[in-house]
Amino acid sequence: MARFTFKLPDIGEGISEAEIVAWHVAVGDRVEEDQQLADMMTDKATVEMESPVSGTVVELAGEVGDQVSIGAALVVIETDAAEGEAEAVAQPADETGSDLSPAKPEAAAPVASSTAQSQTAQATEANNVEAENPGVADARGETPAYEAAAPAPRAPAIEQPATPARAVLASPAVRARARDLGIDLAEVKAEGDRLRHSDLDAYLRYGAGQGYHAPHASRARDDEQVRVIGMRRRIAENMAASKRHIPHFTYVDEIDVTELERVRADLNANRGSRPKLTMLPLMIVAICRTLPDFPMLNARYDDEAGVVTRSGRVHLGMAAQTDAGLTVPVIRDAQDKNVWQLAAEITRLAEAARANKLTPQELGNGTITVTSLGPLGGIATTPVINRPEVAIIGPNKIVERPVFRAGTDEVIRAKLMNLSISCDHRVVDGWDAASYVQALKKLLETPVLLFAD
Repeated sequence: MARFTFKLPDIGEGISEAEIVAWHVAVGDRVEEDQQLADMMTDKATVEMESPVSGTVVELAGEVGDQVSIGAALVVIETDAAEGEAEAVAQPADETGSDLSPAKPEAAAPVASSTAQSQTAQATEANNVEAENPGVADARGETPAYEAAAPAPRAPAIEQPATPARAVLASPAVRARARDLGIDLAEVKAEGDRLRHSDLDAYLRYGAGQGYHAPHASRARDDEQVRVIGMRRRIAENMAASKRHIPHFTYVDEIDVTELERVRADLNANRGSRPKLTMLPLMIVAICRTLPDFPMLNARYDDEAGVVTRSGRVHLGMAAQTDAGLTVPVIRDAQDKNVWQLAAEITRLAEAARANKLTPQELGNGTITVTSLGPLGGIATTPVINRPEVAIIGPNKIVERPVFRAGTDEVIRAKLMNLSISCDHRVVDGWDAASYVQALKKLLETPVLLFAD
């Protein structure tokens, strides 16, 4: 028998550490080569870690939410290979047989009998529940030794009744959301053959049992603490840094999109097999056409070096809402794409974001961002800049209202939309922001110009 120490590899340029966002194995589990061990999140993406060997997991690096440095031990696996064979594929563990720090005594889980532990491990595998405690007992009911190779006396194992667990069928997105909310899926009642987001909503609304309460009835709920980890923690850190470093200002103007909506309807009526157009591709075309005259808006500001880099290309960030939180995939070279290509790319990136399948190349290094809440857009928004960019554009909800026709007393129906833009006041003046929105407004209110050379 030999111990294989799987060390966290370099999973991204310039990355020094990664966060554990999910464990797919527990101490005592049998793993096969290429089996998924854990999900690790960097500043750019979530990466799946797979086992290079087969064997039994004997140690884990930490709990969900902990940071692991590149090159540090992530998982220790006891393999069936001889000691020399293990050294051929990885550096061996240290003299104690471990590269991981022992769990703190207060963090250790109660030791269960071998029968109870086996049943619990089987239930864990069936439910795909990640283990969050590196000090749990192994499959033989024994806590791994860290201090010496020789066996030490142990207290008698505490017999605990095994709790039968039911198999829970749920998508990865539902599991990730439940994990972020601290919900045990075994407690959630499914209305169909598998757990869905609506079942989680009912659980949050009505609690365990999900019993119905009359609309007029209100009842107290216990306080709950939810760890801010994974993408939610990245969002919190990025937003705090943006507001801490950037003096924001927001400019809002009203745009008549009546004609733009008519053009969009005509294009969709004749789109054939091409993707259906929303307002966003048309707006991106307008943004790309107006930015060359306002280079300070399509830029990135390195405030430590005191350098603004004006981009000659438009790498447009597109804020996308997912179950885990807001992420910003980037449409590369948006200036070279027509409305149909933009519509296809928007759909592809949005689906990849929701499935947590975005690659590091599809995240980061944008030059300007668009964020939209669609029909929930409200009257106006004050978007937070995606640092180190210097501007973010926020189209709001389209509403139909009566307006006076220009130069007459005639009242007509019009579709109106407020457009917000937040800028970094260190490098963008209010005059520049207002002038840019007026240029954007001219194109959006006269959409034939979007297709003119």
